[in-house]
Amino acid sequence: MPPAQNPFSRRQFGAFAAAGLAAAAVPPALAGPAAAAAAAQCYQPTWPSVDRHPPAPEWFQDAKFGIYWHWGAFTTPEYGSEWYGRNMYIPDSGENKHHKATYGDPKVWGYDRFIDGGTDVAGNPVQFAPKLVSRGGQFDPEEWARVVKASGAKFAGPVAEHHDGYSMWDSKVNEWNSVARGPHLNLLKLFSDAIRGQGLKLLVAMHHAFNYNGFYDFAPPQSTPTLRKLYGQLPRAEEDALWLAKLKEVIDRAKPDILWQDFSLNSPGYCINSGPCAVGEQQRLEFLAYYYNQAEKWGKEVVSTFKHFDHGFNTNGEVADYERGGPADIVTPYWLTDDAISSSSWSYTQGIGYYSSTQMIHALIDRVSKGGNMLLNISPTLEGTIPAEQRAVLADFGTYLGRVGESIYATRVWDVYGEGPTKMGGGSFVSPKVGTAKDFRFTRDKAGRVLYATVLAWPGATADITTLSGKRIDLSGLRRVELLGAPGALKYTQDAAGLHVTLPAKPYDSPAYVLKLTFAGKIPVVGPASGAKVFADRGFRGASAALGIGGYTAAQLQAALPKPVSAIWPGDGYQAIGYPADDFAGTPSRFTVATPDVRASAIVSLRVAFDPARWFRIVNVTNGLAVDGGGAVAAGSKLKIWTPDDSPNLQFGVEDIGDGFVKLTNRTNGLVIDGAGAASGGNPVQSAYTGAASQQWSVTDTGGGVCAIANRATGLVLDSGGNVPSGSPLKVWSDDGSPNLRWVFSVA
Repeated sequence: MPPAQNPFSRRQFGAFAAAGLAAAAVPPALAGPAAAAAAAQCYQPTWPSVDRHPPAPEWFQDAKFGIYWHWGAFTTPEYGSEWYGRNMYIPDSGENKHHKATYGDPKVWGYDRFIDGGTDVAGNPVQFAPKLVSRGGQFDPEEWARVVKASGAKFAGPVAEHHDGYSMWDSKVNEWNSVARGPHLNLLKLFSDAIRGQGLKLLVAMHHAFNYNGFYDFAPPQSTPTLRKLYGQLPRAEEDALWLAKLKEVIDRAKPDILWQDFSLNSPGYCINSGPCAVGEQQRLEFLAYYYNQAEKWGKEVVSTFKHFDHGFNTNGEVADYERGGPADIVTPYWLTDDAISSSSWSYTQGIGYYSSTQMIHALIDRVSKGGNMLLNISPTLEGTIPAEQRAVLADFGTYLGRVGESIYATRVWDVYGEGPTKMGGGSFVSPKVGTAKDFRFTRDKAGRVLYATVLAWPGATADITTLSGKRIDLSGLRRVELLGAPGALKYTQDAAGLHVTLPAKPYDSPAYVLKLTFAGKIPVVGPASGAKVFADRGFRGASAALGIGGYTAAQLQAALPKPVSAIWPGDGYQAIGYPADDFAGTPSRFTVATPDVRASAIVSLRVAFDPARWFRIVNVTNGLAVDGGGAVAAGSKLKIWTPDDSPNLQFGVEDIGDGFVKLTNRTNGLVIDGAGAASGGNPVQSAYTGAASQQWSVTDTGGGVCAIANRATGLVLDSGGNVPSGSPLKVWSDDGSPNLRWVFSVA
């Protein structure tokens, strides 16, 4: 799935076609005993009914880590990606040129030849036809399952059909299947038996919705009904019916614990064609009701997934999936991410690229800390072997999880996902990153008495956890700190800067290390790093909500916290101004410290702002450099970004001047940041404050204390320039969401 060509590549599912399958989409009318049986079913094909299905059962939330694989007819050329079947028809694409040179004109030597077999221009046989080890080949599904089990995965399974329309089971509705054509093997059954034989939950991935929603857009019209079925060229009603019929077959044959689906269930704008990019709503509802009712008969709790941007399903009954990425902060309800060991393709290709074990393990740790599971893809070869480089990554997962798995499996998110300079996630198609010894990720046990702090590199003699500072958390109930995988309790101290844990000599090499903090009772509440946190009950108990910089009317405050505010905890350097009436009316109460008991009538509307008595460093998310006033410079001087230190040149006061805007005043020279005359890509300057709109800035919390800083006059935001050296000029830019344009205010 080459993102450069289409960010929403791979797993989407095929289409159907055979005449008569339209009837299979809707159950026949029932009467008598059949009607009574239907009435007894738990789920009906309506949204109110299927939305009652629990989306993420406890076993799924406990599992955390799974494996699947892209392997099929698209692997045969071992070139480009799993989108070869699409791209081979696109004039002058790399796949098109490769296909002509290797096999011939794709209008003559079509994708179907990879399934039915053919010869290349050199006369060599070509076909997706792996042979089992028992028949003299290299394909051993049971050995795959053992490798997967040893990785620490708790669920696993195949892509049972990709966008190409080729089914990997003994389909009765699609003659283009692995039993009738190609290897003449029921691959879905072989994998299902092998995975369940290792005691793992079974995942089946289906990508066939895109088969008739754009995958074969560039393929020529096919001459026979069977080829039109493979190439997604049947009438849409037949395609929708086939989509459903294939899913019913997979459900009945494999009884999957997780049925994973790719995009184009209902994702207008994401398909590369002029079609609706959707499966018929009635067919989608029929699928959900059928799957959930079958699961009731089996006595199973099952999971159905969808891409987080797709509107075909919702999180009332299903789990949203982020492709190659994940959210930047904790997200509820429970979610999933799918990623790949390969950096270049989801299927095996010659010269395939790989991410490192450390990148992928750090991705797992980060995603679990934010409330999600991770599904990792491997890419077997055409012959059916898992390459050594991929086995090495899986083995490293197994070693890591075998040692510190209690910090991953059966854990839940804490109040804070982590800390440190390395920001991960933020959406789909975000490359995995390697963290540092200053990066921590937190999880907790389900009882809420054990906190796990995972550091993403060995920190040396002391681990310093700023989230656990005396300003933010009371650690009087902490009874023991341990390093998982090493014997004995560790010594620790706490001060206003953080919790400082004295470490032994490094006991082993690992991608990350886990500190286990055990408390006498519940893990205490942690105060916010920025903004303010409000609580429904006194003493910082009950429901809570984190509020960023900005104003909250009565309705907005109630949306964040349904009950009246009974306790409030401003972050260090912030203030909360509570008003006894809506729309910031009445005599306000100002809170700058944690206040465990607030009168219910005191806060009806609320403003969260910076404390004007404090100084801040404004640090960029991308490069970690801070805005620098340059010292005692003249008005009109440009600003720089600099390696953070304690110099007052890098410190700014943030004062509210009304209407949601602030002025940013340098501590050394008393000048304010001024965006006057700076077009996109230009440089703001420093000037004496006059009240001009160009000297006023809005600070918008985009989540987790990460802010955009926009000029009132121009609308442009402060821009660090990206991965630039210390001393580079500060710029302004149109806000496109880039981390180059995002800043964190840290108290100096």
